[in-house]
Amino acid sequence: MLTLGIEEEYLLLDPATALPVPKAEQVCAAVDLEPVVHEREIQAELLQAQVEVATPVCADLAEASGHLLRLRHAVSSAAKRNGCRIAASGTSPRAGLVPIPVTRNPRYLAMRGRAPQLVDEQLVNGMHVHIAIPDREMGVAVLNRVRPWLPVLVAMAANSPMWHGQDTGFASWRTVVYSRWPVCGPPPHFTDLADYEERIQALFVAGAISDRGQLYWQARLSDRYPTIEVRCLDVQLRADDAVMFAGIVRGMVATAIRDEKSGRRIAHCPPELLSAANWHAARHGLEGVLVDPEGRRRGADDVVRSLLGHIGQALEEAGDIRQVSSLVHRLLRRGTPADRQRRVLAADGIKALTDLITEP
Repeated sequence: MLTLGIEEEYLLLDPATALPVPKAEQVCAAVDLEPVVHEREIQAELLQAQVEVATPVCADLAEASGHLLRLRHAVSSAAKRNGCRIAASGTSPRAGLVPIPVTRNPRYLAMRGRAPQLVDEQLVNGMHVHIAIPDREMGVAVLNRVRPWLPVLVAMAANSPMWHGQDTGFASWRTVVYSRWPVCGPPPHFTDLADYEERIQALFVAGAISDRGQLYWQARLSDRYPTIEVRCLDVQLRADDAVMFAGIVRGMVATAIRDEKSGRRIAHCPPELLSAANWHAARHGLEGVLVDPEGRRRGADDVVRSLLGHIGQALEEAGDIRQVSSLVHRLLRRGTPADRQRRVLAADGIKALTDLITEP
């Protein structure tokens, strides 16, 4: 059984104005976790209106769910004690109206010196899923096999339609914001681990990145843990949807390992087509059609069901099939979190939207 971990990023919002507020330091200091499993469970992010939580290593989805709910409630309580709310949204409803200072971290300050406008507008929040891998060589093989499915995850997890107080027309504007960095989007296909490392070294030599944390590919090998890290997901409104995606990603990794060992053919998707599929997923979410891993336009529901079929055996073996399938079918019925944000905004206005994204 592959272990897993979840990281989530949240905004800190003024409940009355829906504006981001720079209170990450106060909120992190006020968090009362019982028990504290690891010092990295809660920390500040790039901008001072963001906080990040990270679960411990978990054996199953039930354990991950318990830790995620514990962390969400702890941070939510600390935020309320400091006059703000945590928002589980990929973007802020009113981001960009008030500048937010950078967290006083040498790495973050250096990033702002290098790309000030990009950092100022990096008020976006994602969800990262770590899945254990046997070794880094197998990890590269897994990257090659999961990359054609990443746009499907982008569409399913879309939760960032708002920017500068307006509907962007995109389901995942966070994906677009991230696309402006030098190394971003779906990862390329790698020959092997040596190729992976050589190409990263070439990025350093070219000055495209200054550290490996700036490899903003939507999936990469973690340098801190023996895991593959899938980073293409917007943070989710509901904790159970976050856990659903953790189950899906674990199923994708387990399936990729099995297929690699058996020599199964890899879906061929040229990089330009994969990038276009990623843009389309960010634009439309689950409305209409998606581009599947073979590069074909198909109904979004059909592509999502194909993903479930692709990882079905792995979900069965992990004991996740019932939970994940029921949550995916709920998602297909109700639409993405971006759809929910738009419906609430249209029906009841910005205050109701703020209430929706700030529920613990």
